[in-house]
Amino acid sequence: MKFVDEATIRVEAGKGGDGCLSFRREKYIPRGGPDGGDGGDGGSVFLVVDEGLNTLVDFRHARWYRAGNGKPGSGRDRVGKGADDLTVSVPLGTLVYDDDTGELIGDLVNRDKALLVARGGARGLGNARFKSSVNRAPRKTTPGAQGESRNLRLELQVLADVGLLGRPNAGKSTLLRQVSAARPRVADYPFTTLYPHLGVVRAGVGRSLVMADIPGLIEGAAAGAGLGAQFLRHLSRTRLLLHLVDVSLHQDTRETVAAIRVIETELAAWDVKLAQKPRWLALNKTDRVDSDRMTEIQAALVAELALQQPVFCISALTGAGCDTLTNAVFQWFSEREAPAKAPDR
Repeated sequence: MKFVDEATIRVEAGKGGDGCLSFRREKYIPRGGPDGGDGGDGGSVFLVVDEGLNTLVDFRHARWYRAGNGKPGSGRDRVGKGADDLTVSVPLGTLVYDDDTGELIGDLVNRDKALLVARGGARGLGNARFKSSVNRAPRKTTPGAQGESRNLRLELQVLADVGLLGRPNAGKSTLLRQVSAARPRVADYPFTTLYPHLGVVRAGVGRSLVMADIPGLIEGAAAGAGLGAQFLRHLSRTRLLLHLVDVSLHQDTRETVAAIRVIETELAAWDVKLAQKPRWLALNKTDRVDSDRMTEIQAALVAELALQQPVFCISALTGAGCDTLTNAVFQWFSEREAPAKAPDR
């Protein structure tokens, strides 16, 4: 299924039913009085979370959602039937904006709460409502109100505890495959990952977290270069970033430092808050580097970058060091608070 994380739709609530103008007409009852009933309320439009969805691709084909109109009232004080509300399913983590004003209407992170996006029109009143001691034969009714209508912009931000970032071919997808049951595509060429992947990392019964992998970042990503920039928003909800670095790519650690600085610059250019998130360095592909040389590289990077955050040496391909990394991640969360319970995927 194609991954789509933005869509624009139109929602229209139903019109309320009109009130009825009617008078009671029965044999032997010459002045029966008004008996026009009220109309029914128009249907409203709600957005609800469907955990079976992970993309907004359906909204590329169906863009117009309209709730039903209320039925008009009728004689004998009969009230018109109200229209059913319309519910539209969206993925968990969908942001809903008014496309005309840019106003944020809601953030669908609660699985059990529906978001009202267009309220149905109120019912019209029948003439029986206007009967009084001085007006025993009112001919007044009110029409049903029009329902609300809106153009909405939907923006999906995946919900994850940990976000993986780095340059293309840094090994992010391989790490996700190693520590979770997710199976993102892995190949020996850049930009193998074309859209975000989620994986559930488990550490025993009742302990799990969600890890997100986005396409690799290159210099100029925040300005639109490459694929990663359009998916950086999916790291906005993460609480911890793992920055993967291919230590086998450069012989000179200064080149490795420069590559790390590029990612830091792109994060800050995209969103300062994202750049300020806790970010750990994971030196990957250590299976391709001599152990003594690896020790030198780690020490040089810590000194050059003046790192205060943890640094881990791993091989996502062989699994070396991955358990140490994931155990440290779980420990980090447990010292603050438990990560959100991950759904089965």
